[in-house]
Amino acid sequence: MTHNELMAMLAGAEIPVAYDHYAEGESPDPPFICFRYPATNHFSADGKAYYLIAQVDVEMYTDLKNPELEARVEDILDAHGIFYDKTEVWIESERLYEVLYTFEIGGNLLAE
Repeated sequence: MTHNELMAMLAGAEIPVAYDHYAEGESPDPPFICFRYPATNHFSADGKAYYLIAQVDVEMYTDLKNPELEARVEDILDAHGIFYDKTEVWIESERLYEVLYTFEIGGNLLAE
């Protein structure tokens, strides 16, 4: 899966999506999604990265608990055969819920 394919997949939730963050003062009203690639877990063979694997963190921010939106995101991940872990936290300083989906994808994220 490429970066653009991942971006298009997440856009299927029909809420704003950005890589990593929105510029200060430019974030949309919740709900919105930010995602990033915080780590890799490449498969190596013969001293080379044989198959590229990236960890993906999809952070969905809402001002209220939104099970319907969570289900929409989870349906998208399921439809693409993505196995994910899910956590949730209330961020008091931002007054937002963060639902975090973590998973791995293989392939060259920089490819078109």
